[in-house]
Amino acid sequence: MSNISDTVASKGGIITTDNMTGQAEYKRVLRAVDRGELIRIRHGVYAVPEATFGTMIDIDKIVPGGVVCMYSAWMYYQLSTQVPPAFCVAIGSKRRIKVPTVVPVNLYYWKPENLEFGIERKNISGYEVLITDIERSVCDAVKYRNKIGLDLCAEVIRSYLSRPNHNLSRLTDYARRLRVANVLNNYLEISLS
Repeated sequence: MSNISDTVASKGGIITTDNMTGQAEYKRVLRAVDRGELIRIRHGVYAVPEATFGTMIDIDKIVPGGVVCMYSAWMYYQLSTQVPPAFCVAIGSKRRIKVPTVVPVNLYYWKPENLEFGIERKNISGYEVLITDIERSVCDAVKYRNKIGLDLCAEVIRSYLSRPNHNLSRLTDYARRLRVANVLNNYLEISLS
């Protein structure tokens, strides 16, 4: 009988009850959790501890339909030098979800209309995740500038503008939708002059 934690590690570090071959494997997973070899992330989702320390985890299994955003998106796009203390994930404002304590996840509750644009699916560290696109990430920095600090907001905008392939029309469209167009225009005037 092989070690179940090695089996889970060979499958990417995370296993769900849907991926288990039967009741016997499920019982082996539960015994491994009791021994501390596996971590129960949430009901029906188990992982080897090392899987939670990588650059990205399977966010969709922990927060189904969650969108990687804010600090995590800024780090992914290299817009900021700050390393996020937790995975930043946006969900609908009316949704309630219990996040496991073993995985550091900060939830952001967004209005449903704000989850309908500027989001794309990317493969990060071998996982398919939803993430805000680069222009949306910049607009989020402007929108939450009072919470994150003006210095970080300015750093994100400067980093974005220094890229050769920035799309100012999409950026201003997103800013208009998020109702931060005037503030963004002020930053752009200062940065581009």
